[in-house]
Amino acid sequence: MTSKEDAEFVACMEDVLDVYELPYNSKRPVVCMDEKPYQLLGDARKSLPMRPGDNAKIDSEYIRNGTCSIFAFVEPLDGMHHVNVHEHRKATDWAKEIRYLSDVMFPDAEKIILVMDNLNTHKPASLYKTFPPAEARRIIKRLEIHYTPKHGSWLDMAEIELNVMTRQCLSRRTETIERLRKELSSWEEERNKSKAKIKWHFQTGDAREKLISLYPNLTTN
Repeated sequence: MTSKEDAEFVACMEDVLDVYELPYNSKRPVVCMDEKPYQLLGDARKSLPMRPGDNAKIDSEYIRNGTCSIFAFVEPLDGMHHVNVHEHRKATDWAKEIRYLSDVMFPDAEKIILVMDNLNTHKPASLYKTFPPAEARRIIKRLEIHYTPKHGSWLDMAEIELNVMTRQCLSRRTETIERLRKELSSWEEERNKSKAKIKWHFQTGDAREKLISLYPNLTTN
């Protein structure tokens, strides 16, 4: 990275780390958002059923049934979770999820503090591409957006959420988007019932010590 890129990285990093140090406040929830593509796969041949003392046999050959996008939201401090599937990864898909975040997940919040990566669709403009101006503006005014730095996706706790989801729910083939939605809905329900929280330990002081090489090298004249 250039010195300019270094400075931009650490500025965004420290901004996000400051957000993660905020105490829980139901009126100002901190929510992390991320998305991932998913390949729908069907079996080319019917799997052989389980037999006593043996696992089911699944053929290694599969059929590609297209791709979709999984959107995930997590409120780390209170353990609220939401996941949904869209056929595409368009600005309008993201905007619809943000309205759900605003009006369904946190309708009583004074401000929703939203942490996410700086993807081209993750912009207030996407809301204007999807809703009438007054509605887009209403939603935007409910948000306080903090972007993770470029190449800093590890700073988004929603990436942890997606990793857990992948391990617990996506380890086998899923052939249709309808089935994927059903399975992820069940996973979300269980995740919310358990109030699964994420505890973040890495703080600004740690970054300044352990990631010192990422900080611009200041020189004096």
